Amino acid sequence: QVQLVESGGGLVQAGGSLRLSCAASGRTFSMYAMGWFRQAPGKEREFVAAISGNGIITYYADSVKGRFTISRDNAKNTVYLQMNSLKPEDTAVYYCARGARLYRLTMSVAEYDYWGQGTQVTVSS
Repeated sequence: QVQLVESGGGLVQAGGSLRLSCAASGRTFSMYAMGWFRQAPGKEREFVAAISGNGIITYYADSVKGRFTISRDNAKNTVYLQMNSLKPEDTAVYYCARGARLYRLTMSVAEYDYWGQGTQVTVSS
């Protein structure tokens, strides 16, 4: 069983920055892609960013490209999401998740099997 614990959410003004962290349990962390997703009230969960197991390949949603950066530290079993130039439309609960298949990097919600509990990000205008 893999456990994922997010931290770093909060309230920030538009234009500000936040850094989310997600700590994972287990000894196979580096073998799986990790992703960040978000869900705003009344909306479906959507892809934000993903990173390959070795940290070399990254994917971003168009809405966050150039503002958000995903990274990982495999020695610490942790994945990060640096969020800059935040906008009110970034307000959501942010979730980290582990890819369901070894070495597969994907943007599909359905291809992630373990999820954290979520952390609230609120951006005020």
